[in-house]
Amino acid sequence: MSHNPRVTIKQTINARTPLPSSSVDHTKVSTSFNKFFASQVFSDYQIEVRVPKHIFESLKKARQEGTILDPVVADVVAQAMKVWAVEEHGATHYTHWFQPLRSTTAEKHDSFINFRGSLHDLRVEFSGDELLRGEPDASSFPNGELRATHTARGYTSWDPSSPAFITKTTNGTTLYIPTKYISWTGQALDFKTPLIKSSIALSNQAIRVLRLLGDNRTQHVYSTLGAEQEFFVIDSLFYQNRPDLYQTGRTVLGAAPAKGQQMEDHYFAPIPGRIQAFIQEVEHDLWKIGVPVKTRHNEVAPGQHEMAPIFEEANVATDHNLLKMYLLQSIAERHGLTVLLNEKPFKGVNGSGKHNNWSMSTDWGDNLLNPSKKPVENIRFQLFLAAVIQAVDEHADLLRISVAHAANDHRLGANEAPPAIVSVYLGEDLESLVSYLTEDDTPDRVLLPTAVSLLNIGQGLSPLRRDTTDRNRTSPFAFTSNKFEFRAPGSSQNCGGTIMTINLILADSLCKIADRITDGFSKISNPDDLKAKKEVVSKLIQEILAKHRRIIFNGDGYSEEWVKEAESRGLPNLRNTPEALSHLTKPKNITLFEKFKVLSKEELTSRRMIMYEEYTKQVLMEAKVLENLTKTHVLPAAYKHQRDLAQAIQSVKIISDKIDVSSQIEDLKIVSELVNSAISLSKTLHGLILEDHRNTESEDSGYSDFVERAQFVLDKFIPAMNKLREVDDKLEEFVNDEYWTLPKYAEMLHLK
Repeated sequence: MSHNPRVTIKQTINARTPLPSSSVDHTKVSTSFNKFFASQVFSDYQIEVRVPKHIFESLKKARQEGTILDPVVADVVAQAMKVWAVEEHGATHYTHWFQPLRSTTAEKHDSFINFRGSLHDLRVEFSGDELLRGEPDASSFPNGELRATHTARGYTSWDPSSPAFITKTTNGTTLYIPTKYISWTGQALDFKTPLIKSSIALSNQAIRVLRLLGDNRTQHVYSTLGAEQEFFVIDSLFYQNRPDLYQTGRTVLGAAPAKGQQMEDHYFAPIPGRIQAFIQEVEHDLWKIGVPVKTRHNEVAPGQHEMAPIFEEANVATDHNLLKMYLLQSIAERHGLTVLLNEKPFKGVNGSGKHNNWSMSTDWGDNLLNPSKKPVENIRFQLFLAAVIQAVDEHADLLRISVAHAANDHRLGANEAPPAIVSVYLGEDLESLVSYLTEDDTPDRVLLPTAVSLLNIGQGLSPLRRDTTDRNRTSPFAFTSNKFEFRAPGSSQNCGGTIMTINLILADSLCKIADRITDGFSKISNPDDLKAKKEVVSKLIQEILAKHRRIIFNGDGYSEEWVKEAESRGLPNLRNTPEALSHLTKPKNITLFEKFKVLSKEELTSRRMIMYEEYTKQVLMEAKVLENLTKTHVLPAAYKHQRDLAQAIQSVKIISDKIDVSSQIEDLKIVSELVNSAISLSKTLHGLILEDHRNTESEDSGYSDFVERAQFVLDKFIPAMNKLREVDDKLEEFVNDEYWTLPKYAEMLHLK
């Protein structure tokens, strides 16, 4: 009988079956979806029917204008929220739910109970002040030296633009209140605060441009987001028996299985029963808290899946994506599964991204990136398209920085995700439009009603509506019908960082455009001369597109030819996280963030430190785990295999020295050489770990700063880890399967 834990694990897994949902009656979902959806959300409707009209109007005004909420209004809203949560849904606690600068959200639960005067005077209360403000410690979260143990005060502040909601567990119900998170000195310590500020900046500058174009109706412009969440699912028993997965989020060793994704048979294939049951339960819980999740399917890699929502206002969509990530991981546990959100949990198959589908919309629902039937005649679309192109070209470094972290470095540019070179894909139709606008060319296709063109697919078959663009999966920033798809963000990331960056650079671009148009209009003798004004705008569009056309690339972003061509165009290629982060606090970027009051120099500098340190800590964790696994799993298995080979050879020789055992001896030599290499490389890695420790402890001869440490990790640790992993993976292929204790790729990836 085998004592290998993998054998028992596989037997247990093979006996598992799909679990029914614990939280929903499926018939109610299909028959009364309108009542079921957002049933656990304190929406505007819930507020409006519970508070006086003037209170609701005051709340909406404060929310739209970003002004301080009157304490009286806060008290009335808090009372209504408490009644809804406690009396109608049985909530006992509330929490200010916030997004510190780490991969997970944060929450501290407080009960609604209070005492007035004596312990016998129990009250169930929730005040406006408790709604508006909380006070978590600020020194225990990543803060980039903005806070310390002796200066630790921080605040959470209600975000009324994102609705509160309740969550229910077996033992109780809690009210969740989305909040911003700032220090006692008012500095942002989270993702949400600068995201909201960037949204305000974008709206202000977009309104300036729209006014110049004659739009007096629009009062507010907001960015929209639909985040496509990719993830891997494995059995929880495999996860629990892979120390690298539960400590670092990814496998630091593991030989490629014979069958990976080369057969192209996983993408859009039927979802395995256990996984579909789990995802359906996630969907039900998401619908109840108002998350408009729309799509589920298998992704390209075995074991990989995707869930995607309908687009929403970006701040709310970011909150909803974080809830989706949390529920995926928490509900998976009940089904005996584990969701992996790391960008590259398995070597040799596609990693996981989070494509951010971004656009801009007016407060009356008009998409500013909709080309309409004839984009050649749509000067507003042309101008906002030019603004995006200008923004991406001028701030490609910031877009790259917004997706920079250790796990995503394994994914970007690996023929599975966009390269580290930022470019814009427009497709043939819009590329032709750009040619027309910049070269006085008049190709027929830009004059066609491209938004409703039809694709004929053969006699007797109905034609299909054809989109305005093809789909370029190799482009990091691709136009797709009426939005841009930023494909570089990683699956574990908070969307707030990437969308904040896009909003900010667009605000800057639109500001420059508004200034140029205003200057041009001032030179027109007749203020009512619409033709002259149109010529000013058209000329500006032409100039912007001509100047920034280098950022447009419709070809294969995976090719080596593009790397060379991008270099000749002068486009940055920031290949790894430390290289990208070195650009964050350049003068032009500090000026940009401060100009629009999104982040101060101090806040930006602190984030740079946090990102560098996060990179360093992640790689060091992986290095320590790899060294440990090599010593405690790989080498012991290899030693047993060596022993078996040696004993087998010796046994044959005892019987007869005339029997040819040269092949067995050759196998023993190969394994022995690999063992010796693994020992040597493990010692090298251990030496680097000790050297890093000495450098961090020494004040005289250690690292000069966190930048130098990150560079040391990049230059020394990663090559050493790659070499050791290569040897470990070869040993896995040689060693007797009975001795290999770690779950293998072939077992983990092909879950049924």
